[in-house]
Amino acid sequence: MSFKDTVDNAANGIKKTGDNLTDTLREAGHRANAEGEQAKRDLAGDQMTSGEKVGSMVRQGTETIKAGVDATKRDVRNNT
Repeated sequence: MSFKDTVDNAANGIKKTGDNLTDTLREAGHRANAEGEQAKRDLAGDQMTSGEKVGSMVRQGTETIKAGVDATKRDVRNNT
């Protein structure tokens, strides 16, 4: 293995670690947002209109999907 290959491998490892960290932090943020929407509905109860509840449920679903995408990107990156 040449010196260039060694440097390239090290650079790729650093980039992979950074990308994994970014995806981990984003996933955690999305999961926290999803849990926040659930907590908001639990706390407000009947004070929320049906429309507000549906909007909150959609936001929760969107955040859950985004968290899943970040987790999947990390899994794919680690398994290739």
